[in-house]
Amino acid sequence: MKEVMCIIRLNKVNKTKEALAEAGFPSITCRKVLGRGKKSIDIALVEAYMETGEVPPTSYGENLSERGRLIPKRFITLVVKDDEVKTVVDTVISVNSTGTPGDGKIFVLPVEEVYRVRDGQIGEEAI
Repeated sequence: MKEVMCIIRLNKVNKTKEALAEAGFPSITCRKVLGRGKKSIDIALVEAYMETGEVPPTSYGENLSERGRLIPKRFITLVVKDDEVKTVVDTVISVNSTGTPGDGKIFVLPVEEVYRVRDGQIGEEAI
């Protein structure tokens, strides 16, 4: 079994939920999160900022001045059988890919054990 963790844009949550349900994965957990990725910054802009102390008037300049700003995102996680991971990943990518930075990330982790609290079921039957 695997846990698939996805960090996506706010405006893609409903479409992602619907696509996963249509693909056979209606059971998900979704949380509000804040974070940021690493954005590429032009070295020339960094050097100009260091020399003059003034922030360049570009989107890269904004990144220099707002290093600590966190962006609201959504965190979706689900546990699936090993042979279902590719379907989940492909579904999330197809819905969330815009080709621009900030589309999100997907992490896949092994899950050793699963227990259903209601009836004590263990393993794949518990998911």
